[in-house]
Parts: sequence; C-alpha cells; structure tokens
Amino acid sequence: MRIEVQRSGGFANINQSSRLSTDEMPEEQAQQLTDLVKESRFFELPSEIRSSRPGADRFQYKIKVENEQGGHTVQVDEEAVPPSLQPLLNWVKNSTSQREGK
Repeated sequence: MRIEVQRSGGFANINQSSRLSTDEMPEEQAQQLTDLVKESRFFELPSEIRSSRPGADRFQYKIKVENEQGGHTVQVDEEAVPPSLQPLLNWVKNSTSQREGK
C-alpha cells in the first residue's frame, strides 16, 4: 500500500508532502498503517470534505491511498477532518517526522 499526504495553506502557505509505502517499512509499522486506513474507513469517505466555517490560514490536506484494490483521494479542510481520519493523519505526520529526525 502507498499513501501520500500533501498539506497546503496555513499562515505561511508552506506546502509539505509525505509519501509512505508499506513495502519500505518494517512489518509492524506496515500493519499499523494498514489498520489505520481500514479503521478510518478511508475508501468510504467522499472525495471532498469542506468546512462549513470559513477561515483564513487553515491547512488543507490531500490524502491519496493506493492498494491492491485500487486508489482513492480525499481532499479535506483542517476544520473538517473526521474523527475517524485524525489518527491516520497523526500517524503519517509522526512517522515522517521520525524518518527526518525531527
């Protein structure tokens, strides 16, 4: 499985991108990522999730997941991230930070 998370917006409008592949990580981490995608019901989410409240300087996320069944992309505003999706976003962020030594 491959996952790509792109974050844009924010005060400085600095874009960040994270790419992970279960083929390139230890089995335990690969299983955690696979479980988080499943628990988030990612493939059931709509392709766009927008906040009902406008706001400047908020982040937007574009999340793309590809697995053996196909691919799905979700674009979501920071204020509209569903609770089921938050653990997956946090895991990718933490995993990327650890890989970069932050």
